[in-house]
Amino acid sequence: MPVGTARTGRLMTAIHIDKKSGAGTRAGAIGRAEAYLDEGRFETDLARRVAIRTESQALPASRSELDRYVADEMIPSFKALGFDCRTFDNPVKGQGPVLLATRIEDKALPTVLGYGHGDVIRGQDAQWTKGRGPWVLARDGDRLYGRGTADNKCQHTINMAAMAAVMAERGGRLGFNAKYIIEMAEETGSAGLDDVVLAHKDAFAATVLVASDGPRATAERPTLVLGNRGALTFDLVCRLRDGAHHSGNWGGLLADPVVVLSHAIASFVGPRGGLRLKAWLPPPIAANIRAVLADVTIDGGNDAPVIDAGWGEPGLTGPEKVYAWNSFAVLAVTAGNPEAPVNAIAPYARARCQLRYVVGTKIDEVLPALRRHLDTQGFKAVDIEAVPEVGRFEATRTDPDHPWALWAITSFTATTGSNPAVIPSSGGGVPNHLFQTGLGMPTLWVPHSYPGCSQHAPDEHILLPVARSALAVMAGLYWDLGAGGTP
Repeated sequence: MPVGTARTGRLMTAIHIDKKSGAGTRAGAIGRAEAYLDEGRFETDLARRVAIRTESQALPASRSELDRYVADEMIPSFKALGFDCRTFDNPVKGQGPVLLATRIEDKALPTVLGYGHGDVIRGQDAQWTKGRGPWVLARDGDRLYGRGTADNKCQHTINMAAMAAVMAERGGRLGFNAKYIIEMAEETGSAGLDDVVLAHKDAFAATVLVASDGPRATAERPTLVLGNRGALTFDLVCRLRDGAHHSGNWGGLLADPVVVLSHAIASFVGPRGGLRLKAWLPPPIAANIRAVLADVTIDGGNDAPVIDAGWGEPGLTGPEKVYAWNSFAVLAVTAGNPEAPVNAIAPYARARCQLRYVVGTKIDEVLPALRRHLDTQGFKAVDIEAVPEVGRFEATRTDPDHPWALWAITSFTATTGSNPAVIPSSGGGVPNHLFQTGLGMPTLWVPHSYPGCSQHAPDEHILLPVARSALAVMAGLYWDLGAGGTP
């Protein structure tokens, strides 16, 4: 079998690697990566991966598909690139496995850890209006539709192809050691991933994380993300009595739990979304954070919602609000029977709440401070309940002035001719705390989607110009990692 091919019942896309010579150029590697898309091989590989129904939210029915994605798709693909593969069973019962692919060229070289996830959210098959549904990759102009095109099958497909391009140009070498994680439970909160990685730290240890997930700031501009906001999820519950009572006979006599709960929330969040509790605020935004965000624009294109002017923390720019500050949202409210309301005062009301927070927030003080505030304001009837199945994920950030961040910006600029957008803390939820805190490494995220991609919704898609740009950026980045001179 030719070098760079593998079989799993069918011939996978060939990756041509010439081992006769180590000669090559950075431009050559980028050209090879772009040709992967231009010649249609990107669509071929992505179509095969999208067709595997890896819905981690549909367990246990989807478990065999999660296993199949790892065994039949990822392992042969990584082995074709000279990686050794090890699959870890997930310690959380019923959840999908964790794959670690490892390629060690020289122990003296830096080791780069990559990350992606092969699971997707539910297909929502009946709600698609574009393409051919979630499980068939469909092209419409510059758009490729299908579940996983943006999150995350496209993204690790791009990175794997970029590594293949560098190896082809360098005569079979990357020039650095590479490890790559593919997990199959990200859409269920990365269940079990921490346990697997921390129990096998030596196996997962690396110098730096270079990973891809989420959207760019704008479609046109490559983006470097250095961390993510954390999230603390909890319920506010107002229980006033056991049963509902007629709103005509008892209205004006019985307290309405929805009204009480609404006023309780309004006591700590202003009418335009500003936070009123001092304990919920992060430290002032650092000068270097403000500097990089001054060059960032939030623009999701025609598919994105219109930003509400004046919403959020007063005095901050849009990028500062979402990438460098804390925000509160009510995710859901229940009371009575919304589908078939009756003339009755509900006995209780519940609100699922979430605080998104940045590094520096004293997160352990958030709920105690809220409890004190509610008691002081006369809302002792409002209880705070933890949400164990959701819980929280930590805020993390590599400083924009960190040597690895500056190195990455230089690499981006060499490829594109201009500086990337730099986002200190993305809004999305990724397990960055595991890499930065658990494994102790700087983290560089290079997202390959765009804000209007319909991620987690029907009609999910990727833009082909973004994918082509991403292939070039990653080929340049991987080339530079193997060229020496890293931090």
